[in-house]
Amino acid sequence: MGIMGEAPQNEPLHSGEVFHLWSYLHSAKEALVTMQVLINHTGDHDLKILLEDLLENGFVQEEQQVEALLKETGIRLPPAPPDRPNVELQDIPAGARFNDQEIARLVQKELFSGKMLCSYVTGISIREDIKAMFGEFHTEREEYELKLLKVTKEKGWLTAPPINIK
Repeated sequence: MGIMGEAPQNEPLHSGEVFHLWSYLHSAKEALVTMQVLINHTGDHDLKILLEDLLENGFVQEEQQVEALLKETGIRLPPAPPDRPNVELQDIPAGARFNDQEIARLVQKELFSGKMLCSYVTGISIREDIKAMFGEFHTEREEYELKLLKVTKEKGWLTAPPINIK
């Protein structure tokens, strides 16, 4: 058999896979720093717990998996912004602080756009291991999006569009 008949991890990456893996990792590194900042701004205990879980068990895990894959294939890694220090919420001036409802919306947008990208990478990939990995990422993001939706409903932060009753 040709090179495409080998074990998936031994198959070469095509240019689309390389581009999207590299781009995904670059975005993941930026998302990690953004999440650190948003956690610093979060005053709601439930939201903070959710964000910390998402950071450690979602974004960090994704970043590590994609980085390991790129290292294995010899692809140069994207730069990473520096980590942000932990700060106390009361040390952030009120006018410079994100409120919890804004944070929830920003994280929801990140989860949503990440699911779209995961679906796209799954669709263009010809390596089964990449398809499976991004399928798992999509599922994890969906689970966190549902948890976030529950929190936003409980806190009264959900802004629903008009309902058409006719």
